[in-house]
Amino acid sequence: MHRRRRTALSVSAALLAAAPVLTACGGGDTHPGAAAVVDGQRIEVTALQAQVKDVRTAQQASPQAEQLIQATGDLNREKLNGMIFDRVVEKVAADQGITASRKEVQQTRREAAEQSGGEEQLAAMLLQQQGVAPDEIDDVVRRNVLMNKIAEKFGATNTPEGQRKLTQVFAAASQDLDIEVNPRYGSWDDEKIQLGEYSAPWIRKLGGREQM
Repeated sequence: MHRRRRTALSVSAALLAAAPVLTACGGGDTHPGAAAVVDGQRIEVTALQAQVKDVRTAQQASPQAEQLIQATGDLNREKLNGMIFDRVVEKVAADQGITASRKEVQQTRREAAEQSGGEEQLAAMLLQQQGVAPDEIDDVVRRNVLMNKIAEKFGATNTPEGQRKLTQVFAAASQDLDIEVNPRYGSWDDEKIQLGEYSAPWIRKLGGREQM
């Protein structure tokens, strides 16, 4: 039970920093003002810029400001990838009848903080490792809860077949969402469930095998 919690927290922290972007728009002005369109819903450039600004503000307040900023140079793509991937996770969860209650999110966050040495340490770790601003932590934890429930349902934490099935389910959901990305940010790969050449950190090697 304790091991399962630790694994879930690790998976979720990795997922949060990742940022997918789907099929490039046919033209730069197809959806003016949108960084991406997912299932007909726009992700505005202003919303993306707001997330980037929150992270940069938190980084600048850190004693390691210079190192943190250098480590997240392409933050626009990273954050957009995460914003889109969140929507893929939400679709898979909805299709599978999986939910994450506020109580579950709060409990998981408390456990993560305890393992990190406190809320302040948790926030510092997520900012450093994942480029997550303090006000985004609950969203990251919620994604973690959903991802671990989904992975458990398909047996993806302990069987190669479960891992393959999980990847197939996410790839299908990604394709169904008909994601379009402003070409300035790249293009989306439905099979890899990530933005173009972006190396998504939610791919983790467990037991010698790569796992989402």
